[in-house]
Amino acid sequence: MAEERGFAVRSLGEIAIRCRDMEAMEAFYRDTIGLEVFAHRPTADDKRIIFFKISEGFGGHTTVLALFRAEDGEPNTGEGSSLHHIALAVRWAEQDAAMDWLRSKGLPVRVEHFDWVGWRGVFTEDPDGNTVELVAARPEPETTA
Repeated sequence: MAEERGFAVRSLGEIAIRCRDMEAMEAFYRDTIGLEVFAHRPTADDKRIIFFKISEGFGGHTTVLALFRAEDGEPNTGEGSSLHHIALAVRWAEQDAAMDWLRSKGLPVRVEHFDWVGWRGVFTEDPDGNTVELVAARPEPETTA
């Protein structure tokens, strides 16, 4: 199929979220979730768009989370948004620490098991009410030879 199109998607490049409270959202993704600030887009207030590095990405394009300041009349965030959630991959062994960390910050924590694909998700909310999942794949059982 890729041959027919001449291209194949290799990686997610960017997730972009409109934010009501840009400063709280920046602090959440930087300080609570632990993403590294990758770049600010030069604007008059230098806070209109901020990029967080998620991973190295593919083909020289870093995988990023971009936060845009919502303008009046733009779509809602949280429950009023068409955004269902974002999922950030973590190690299975780190999920318990993630739950403890989120609870220590007073954030809600919900866990779901997706046995059909072997994943477990730890869900919380960012300051604008968007659902954020820290997802991990179940480790493969060790085999003995």
